[in-house]
Amino acid sequence: MGAQVVYDGRTWQVTGLVDSVVRLAAEDGATASVLAARLVADPGFDVVGEAMPPVPSQALFETVPLKEQERALAWLRHIREVESGRAGGPGGSEVVRPEYDPQRFTLAEREQAKAQELAALGWTKVSRTTVQRMRLVYRQEGLWGLVDKRTRRTASPTGRTDQRVVAAVLEALRQRRGRTRGTVKQVIECAEQILADAHGPGRVPVPARSSLYRLVHTLADPAERPGQAARTAPGPARSPAPAPALRPGERVHIAAARLGVQAVGDDGRPLAVAVTAALDGATGCVLACVLHPHDTLAELPVLLAEMAVPHPLRTGWPTAVELAHTSVPPPRLLSLKARLEAAATRAAAVPETLVLDRTATATPAFLTVCEHLGISLEHAPPRRPGTKPAAARTLHALGALFARHTATSATGSAAFPGDGARTGTSGAYGSVPQLQDLLDEWITAVWHHRPQEGLRHPVLPRAGLTPHEMWGVLLGTAGYVPLPLTGADFAELLPVCWTAVTELGIRLNHRIYDHPCLDEHRGHPSPTGARDGKWEIHHHPYDPRQIFIRLPDGRLHEVPWIHRDHATRPFAETARRLTGQAIARRDGRPGHDVDPPAAPGRLQPAAGAARGPAVGRVEAAVLPRAAAGPATADRDAGRVPQAGAAAVSVWPGGDSPDEAEGAAVPAHEGTGTGGFVVYDAWQEAEQW
Repeated sequence: MGAQVVYDGRTWQVTGLVDSVVRLAAEDGATASVLAARLVADPGFDVVGEAMPPVPSQALFETVPLKEQERALAWLRHIREVESGRAGGPGGSEVVRPEYDPQRFTLAEREQAKAQELAALGWTKVSRTTVQRMRLVYRQEGLWGLVDKRTRRTASPTGRTDQRVVAAVLEALRQRRGRTRGTVKQVIECAEQILADAHGPGRVPVPARSSLYRLVHTLADPAERPGQAARTAPGPARSPAPAPALRPGERVHIAAARLGVQAVGDDGRPLAVAVTAALDGATGCVLACVLHPHDTLAELPVLLAEMAVPHPLRTGWPTAVELAHTSVPPPRLLSLKARLEAAATRAAAVPETLVLDRTATATPAFLTVCEHLGISLEHAPPRRPGTKPAAARTLHALGALFARHTATSATGSAAFPGDGARTGTSGAYGSVPQLQDLLDEWITAVWHHRPQEGLRHPVLPRAGLTPHEMWGVLLGTAGYVPLPLTGADFAELLPVCWTAVTELGIRLNHRIYDHPCLDEHRGHPSPTGARDGKWEIHHHPYDPRQIFIRLPDGRLHEVPWIHRDHATRPFAETARRLTGQAIARRDGRPGHDVDPPAAPGRLQPAAGAARGPAVGRVEAAVLPRAAAGPATADRDAGRVPQAGAAAVSVWPGGDSPDEAEGAAVPAHEGTGTGGFVVYDAWQEAEQW
């Protein structure tokens, strides 16, 4: 209440907060009522004087020498002891030493005690002012602020070589540019002749021949070096349950569960996927939901980026959604316009406390980011009621309902008759990004508007609320809106890898990424001087559509996958299905080594419908039993439907959409003999 915010290009004052609606008033008397989620997701939104601090860059900390890293980490422990009395931070188990007790001494006295202690340990030039400066710079820049910047100084690539010699070598390289053949020796002789013509013979001292060789290799273009072709274009005792969350974003639980559906992996084979979600403990909203292979764990920085940055603020997200809706679309729950509007009102916030599983590992860089953003980390103890089981049960129910949704609707890449039987990917719904897009849409349109058992007011026990409604109710109760991060912070939070920038672009996981912003850096080493000249790349492990590279200007630039637009076109899906068939035949799996047709115009008989993915006890209690039809009886008996009989389409669980409704599947139009159906191009065109 009373805060000054910038929205729609104007400065407003918050005059009220009713449920999830923010009342605004301008200086000229104008008033407005805006949904809180839409307000904070606006690209021009800002809080005057109270903006969220940017995420510090933690990847640069890995580029300094190990000795300097150890010194910075030592400073971190001393700073934490000065501020909280414990070297491990406020939640540490260390005993508070008397001279650092916050209850007895002021902050200035504790800084003086720390300076005396470090001087006694042999640290030179450490005073109270030094301790204060290090403490303040840590609050501004994080762990990177504690690094001695003198270690980042890079030496000149030409060393102490006379600049006249450097200019002559550059001129010699320019003159020989474009020639198909040439040696370093010829470049050196040309440079010596240029020096003699410009300054006179012997007037400029020339380094040794070995030094000249190194100088030529340093100054030459990496793509056109001399001699190469010319460049062409059991746990503790049970304890009481923790206090419940009372406001949005107060406690966010991280839970994982395996889905009952499959995706198509990068190798064309079926891939079992799992889902890791961040569930708000107070409202039940899904702040983040990431799909990944079931044998891996989702990375915590990715989850934090997903829950803290709204979808509309992410670079390239609106374009990706538009491409997904224009490519051979399955029956969508929302139109493109409704999808963009619903995403703007979806809950997103920086959590106050993250409740992690015991298997989750937090890296030092992630811990520093959480400390900078004011996020507390809490590990869920085993056999403790109310901490993690509720979130796990909720996620299992979410996965079961989503599996039923995909099994009973003609969605995904397996929506073509017989696709699963031919390729061996029964129940596979396209790639992981395609299934992720379908899951995000289903959560926004269905899950957040579905009443839940746990979202009930004690005074109104028979009135169950939806997560979207509970989010609005608690926003009005708490009296403030938890602010999300900006779109630039999304790329900063993603995992980091180091790779080179080549003439083709950036190669990562057998994919090529390219953009005109890389033109002047192709073949050149990174200016950081570490990691063998490789560049800092931020990437989403489960979304290969784009990556982000840090260029010398210090900002992260988006670099798209060169096939990002092509991969979502209609005929690309056909190529994907045919590729899966080819891989299945090559591997020699049962049901795929078929003989050539006996006569022209005949197709091979459809294989028996593959069984759907196995479901667990929780999923089995949620998924309905499909009504058995005539086609099901033929399948169970192992018989192949004859021509003119009902043709069976393969769906997850072995049931077709028509079988789920208890109706027989209409037969293919066309002619066929001996159990073989003739391909009908007109009917295939109707499916597009």
